[in-house]
Amino acid sequence: MEPEAPTPVPAAAINQTISGSPSLDPVAVSEGSSVVQPEDAGGGPTPKPHTVRRVFMGPDGLRAGWSAALFAILLVAFAVALGTAVSAIAKYVLHTKPGESLSAVSAIAGEGTGFLGLLAAAGIMARIERRRLLDYNLRGPRPGVHFATGLAFGFAALSALVGALELGGWIHFGPVALSGGQIVLYAVLWTIAFLLVGCVEEGMFRGYLQFTLTRGINFWWALGVIACICVDLLLRGKGNGVWGVYGMALLGLLPCLWLHLSKAPGSGFWQAAWVTSTLFGFVHTGNNGENWIGIFAAAAIGFVFCVSVRVTGSAWWAIGCHASWDWAETYFYGTADSGLVAKGHLLTTTPAGAPFWSGGTDGPEGSVLVLGVILLLLIALLAMYGRRQAMAAEPAAAQAAG
Repeated sequence: MEPEAPTPVPAAAINQTISGSPSLDPVAVSEGSSVVQPEDAGGGPTPKPHTVRRVFMGPDGLRAGWSAALFAILLVAFAVALGTAVSAIAKYVLHTKPGESLSAVSAIAGEGTGFLGLLAAAGIMARIERRRLLDYNLRGPRPGVHFATGLAFGFAALSALVGALELGGWIHFGPVALSGGQIVLYAVLWTIAFLLVGCVEEGMFRGYLQFTLTRGINFWWALGVIACICVDLLLRGKGNGVWGVYGMALLGLLPCLWLHLSKAPGSGFWQAAWVTSTLFGFVHTGNNGENWIGIFAAAAIGFVFCVSVRVTGSAWWAIGCHASWDWAETYFYGTADSGLVAKGHLLTTTPAGAPFWSGGTDGPEGSVLVLGVILLLLIALLAMYGRRQAMAAEPAAAQAAG
């Protein structure tokens, strides 16, 4: 006589045996089984587990929007805490006052505070996201070479701008302002200051924010963020400089919409670049002496820096270019920078003629000629790295096709 076949055990009963509680899997329980599905206290369907968790967590961990918001909160908190301490020291020890000309020591103190705050905020986010600091667009190949190349490009670009202004009669050179050991001393101090500026601003915009938004933004989210920026400027009425932000917002609208509609691969990077570049112009509206050209130029060169991340694989070129541009403008040529002239600059220059051409109190960045220089900088960047990136992508594409 053959033994009787065992009765199949329902999956729900197995789940109950393992977990010690009834299964939440909506699988029908076989007839005659004593295991039943729990009912919702309200009589409705049982809610799916982890629904709330999915609001905050995605395939890559904490969703990009929440990461960016938390990063901004941490950055502001550290900036307020550290900035208050440094301001007190500057007031009672260095005897500096708001609105005075730039001092190398006070610039180092201020930017050093920003650098520490950035490291702290990014370090906390890296722990939360289970990443390393270098993951935020700092891991690319040959970082030293890209950084040095960026230094050369930044100095050459600003020199071309000053040269064009001098050739057109919109800037005049005066006597050398420093002599002897002061030349070396201030050159070193301003080098430290502007390396910190490059690290802070590029680490924030082309580093953490560009990396984070790329992994989780689409056109509609980008449009929403930029709309909030523009509404904020509209309500607060921050002068003529705001038109520079509006200009960048409009300039990126149609290209980003086209990328969205065509479902182009890698479009998230360019949506993020649109946001970070517009935001970069937005934060510069807080500077004194800015005009709309200077604000638009800040946003435009921010986009060039985003392109450099794309073609070099990291933000090191942007850091170098940013630092040397500011160093050449502030220390070497001694021009105004957002309405302020630095203490301890090498050469002496004076704007002449209409501010539209000379830049006026904004300095060379406020001249319409800066837009042509930024365009040339973008072309030179693509000419140097664009073909190399395309050649590197060909083997990867062939491997994927094979």
